[in-house]
Amino acid sequence: MPAKSKAQQKAAGAALSAKRGETPVKELKGASRSMYKSMSEKELDDLASTPHKGKPEHVGDKK
Repeated sequence: MPAKSKAQQKAAGAALSAKRGETPVKELKGASRSMYKSMSEKELDDLASTPHKGKPEHVGDKK
């Protein structure tokens, strides 16, 4: 499942980092904490690896 915005991609990257033990879980906030709890490492990797090009900063933003 590809990320729909750059913000979603960044949150997935932060959650993935915590899943891998590279970042403390206590540093996660908001969407990244929710993603950490509810998604597998594979799902987070799929979201975080989505190309940036053509993505809005936030889901509701229009270019």
